Amino acid sequence: MRRVLVLSHTTGYQLRAFNDAAETLGIELVFATDRCHKLDDPWQDRAIAVRFHELDPSVDAILERQRLHPVDGVIAVGDRPVVLAARAAEALVLPWHTVAGAEASTDKRRSRAALAAAGLPSPRLRIQDSAFAMRDSGFAMRDSGFAMKDSGSGMSDEGFPVVLKPLGLSGSRGVIRANNQREFAAAFDRIRALLDRPQVRSARTGLEDQILVEQYIEGREFAVEGVLTNGRLQVFAIFDKPDPLEGPFFEETIYVTPSRLPGDAQDRIRDHVHRASVALGLRHGPIHAECRITRAGDVFVLEIAGRPIGGLCSRVLAFVRAGGSMPSQGAERASLEEILLRHAVGESIDAWSRESDAAAVMMIPIPQRGLFKGVGGEEGARAVSGITEIRITAKTGQLLEPLPEAGSYLGFIFAKSRTPADAEQSVRSAHGALAFDIARDLAIVNP
Repeated sequence: MRRVLVLSHTTGYQLRAFNDAAETLGIELVFATDRCHKLDDPWQDRAIAVRFHELDPSVDAILERQRLHPVDGVIAVGDRPVVLAARAAEALVLPWHTVAGAEASTDKRRSRAALAAAGLPSPRLRIQDSAFAMRDSGFAMRDSGFAMKDSGSGMSDEGFPVVLKPLGLSGSRGVIRANNQREFAAAFDRIRALLDRPQVRSARTGLEDQILVEQYIEGREFAVEGVLTNGRLQVFAIFDKPDPLEGPFFEETIYVTPSRLPGDAQDRIRDHVHRASVALGLRHGPIHAECRITRAGDVFVLEIAGRPIGGLCSRVLAFVRAGGSMPSQGAERASLEEILLRHAVGESIDAWSRESDAAAVMMIPIPQRGLFKGVGGEEGARAVSGITEIRITAKTGQLLEPLPEAGSYLGFIFAKSRTPADAEQSVRSAHGALAFDIARDLAIVNP
């Protein structure tokens, strides 16, 4: 039986999808997760216990299992497992992203430096320790080309806007735009408080005390999903992000594909993502990229992750195979996870492409901090034309928190239609039919 090593957190929406795909394809999954190593298989998945911040002993544990159950491929689910996946693949002599590429893809500082060195558009930036005191007047950033200047009592407002980003967090968590000195100070303090949270520090990324400050890039944002095969990029989908992401926070809500960009703009995105992948050292396996296109048409690759689109969002993608083996039963179909497992074991996936229907997913934003009590209007939302699925993932009694501190969503809404505009409208209409009951949590005040 063919086997694939899946490195992931213990809990994750996408693990079930990979399980289902593996059963369909007759592939056995060998899990390596950050479960408690002192308990005997607490999740009943026979997973290898690893620590993403302890690479050497984790690789040793994977090699020990390899002697009993050899694997044919590697996949990482989520950002944290990417580097360990690269180290494991290197030790197992299996094709995957390079270790240097995996490290660069999970460190904004390294990725920005690699893209700039490759001649790709990259925003000016500076890395600042979170212990920096705003009362100090040394934050000039002149060495990075910024026009922020010392004025004796702090920075001038020249050179704004900028975006502040924690180096050790993924997605839009902790990302804040600042338009002037006052907003910069408030954003810096807010990010510093987030980085001081025990949950963040326990991740041990080694980047918990670093904040990236970079030039704000105006323009529209897009996402790219694809896979690299020995350095060759196959793009599965370019997603429009129709909601403007201009700050002060950058919450992603809707992905729509196919993109409504002109063909030449889509070609530029593909080219820049491919060049950026090569520059980082990503070589073999899934990638998920975030890009921004300016009014002048310049493409800025903001991030490339060496893993697939996360969580339940992968359900927005469905694939068909040209010249399938069952023409009488219609086109042969597959999920993203099936395609990635085929790729991991060395099958060609060139004949597979995304289905022709337009598709959209809404990651339901959290509107306010509070306790989740429930949701109404689901029946009406599901009745909206084009809606294929609504999944509310928040649990009753769960404390919710919006961006920039949050790391989750209320749930997901999926739609398919003839056109991208129709699919987008479907998820918006369904979201409008939902009514979320969120009770504000009461602060505890000591007498």
